[in-house]
Amino acid sequence: MNRKTLVLPTVAALLTPLLAGCGGGDAGRAIVVGTTDQFVATEDAPAPLDPAFAYDTGAWNILRQTVQTLMHVPRGSGRPVPEAAQSCGFTDKESESYRCKLRSGLTFADGTPITAEDVKFSIERVRAIKSDNGTAALLANIDTVETQGELDVIFHLRTPDATFPYKLSTPVAGILSKAKYDGKELRPGFDVDGSGPYTMKTEVDGDEVKKFVFTKNPKYRGDITLRNDKIELRPFDDAGAMDKALRADDIDMAARAMSQAQIKELTDKPQEGIELTEVPGLEIRYLAFNTKAPEVKEKAVRQAMAAVVDRGSLIEKVYGPTAEPLYSLIPSSITGHATSFIDTYGEPDPGKAADLLRDAGVKTPVPVTLHYTTDHYGAETAKEFEALAVQLNGTKLFDARIQGTEWAKFRPAQKRGDYGVYGLGWFPDYPDPDNYVAPFLDTDNFLNTPYVNQSVRDRLIPQSRRQADRTAATPVFEQIQKIVAKDVPVLPLWQGKQYVAARDGLTGVEWSLNTSSDLLLWELGRGNA
Repeated sequence: MNRKTLVLPTVAALLTPLLAGCGGGDAGRAIVVGTTDQFVATEDAPAPLDPAFAYDTGAWNILRQTVQTLMHVPRGSGRPVPEAAQSCGFTDKESESYRCKLRSGLTFADGTPITAEDVKFSIERVRAIKSDNGTAALLANIDTVETQGELDVIFHLRTPDATFPYKLSTPVAGILSKAKYDGKELRPGFDVDGSGPYTMKTEVDGDEVKKFVFTKNPKYRGDITLRNDKIELRPFDDAGAMDKALRADDIDMAARAMSQAQIKELTDKPQEGIELTEVPGLEIRYLAFNTKAPEVKEKAVRQAMAAVVDRGSLIEKVYGPTAEPLYSLIPSSITGHATSFIDTYGEPDPGKAADLLRDAGVKTPVPVTLHYTTDHYGAETAKEFEALAVQLNGTKLFDARIQGTEWAKFRPAQKRGDYGVYGLGWFPDYPDPDNYVAPFLDTDNFLNTPYVNQSVRDRLIPQSRRQADRTAATPVFEQIQKIVAKDVPVLPLWQGKQYVAARDGLTGVEWSLNTSSDLLLWELGRGNA
């Protein structure tokens, strides 16, 4: 079916903040941050900034500035702490009942008081809408939400879940107003109303945002300390355009995502007035499979691909020192990591792959198309898929071709099951091994995959969540990773590092991007701010 883009009216400022801010951090001048994230409303995704739909890093980085959550992950990562809440905690030993008390005097940006009923409405709205983007899966373990008085809300969970505080720190659990959001339908366009640290204006051209302006919300009451009064976030078509803007002093900071070439140049030939900063990162990249697609329905085909992909060569040719091989869904810096794929398949071995295909009666060369998005992860993605195709074709076991598609069309097609093999990246919702497993293998998962392993879904994932001490769950996660390596519903490729570049005089840069690639714009300041 042909899909037409949903065109929104062109306006200079689609959103008008309800309360004006105090001006810029340096004589009224806003801090300007660049990003290569794109913000487009289409017929397939008409509500890209609705917390009940948004499930990509770019959209979440907008919501984190504007929508408040009960909990948040503090500066430097660690366990979640209260944000809109005054206090939160489990009230039972089984981790099945979680109680939060709101801070007194909380209001939305328009001055409307926030109550426990708003929290309940917001959570139940996500579950009622249950968008096809996988967002609602984060809240799927909630059985009921109870309120007591104006400030207390109690979450009764279906099964124990020690990771629940992390889930309440994500934008999907953002607190919304009944007056601004329908309880059963998504809110189309780019409007966002909340109680977060900033209010927001947008400059929109047709169906695409060209600029976000975040102004300090004087009504904000929470755990975050703002170090500026105004931030502009400018999307760029690619990393090259963002780099030119930084060098021309048109922006103060280049955030996600810088290209490997730019990182290398700034490392080898530092430019006066610009500082490159490496910040901890937990991004992973992987191939995923529609296990019902004819080309990869046979497990041996997926296993053969796992047996021949050379991660080291791929990284050397495309990403250099900004990435390292990944042999599991869970990256090496996260508790529970294992090297299940290299343990199962060893070093790249076309002979082993040939044996797998022959034993399964698969005729070679196997035709496969590797799908990737052209504009979501950076310029290197195309080179990465070219290199993957060369590796597969070099074995004579595959006839691999590549096909690139812009993200606005790629993601809906992927969710519909149009692609047999496709590449995606994952930036964790929270830094826990659960979030590298459940989004791919649990019910209503992010991939909308037909692959189901009942042992993983119904026994191992719930078992892992019972452990408040996350290191105690390591044996369970090791079992899950072995199953993934055997069945290959996904094929992990690499894990990456993160870099930002900023003009001299900008403070807080090292705190402005956390391990989950969340932009914490409130950390930025000028001079001694």
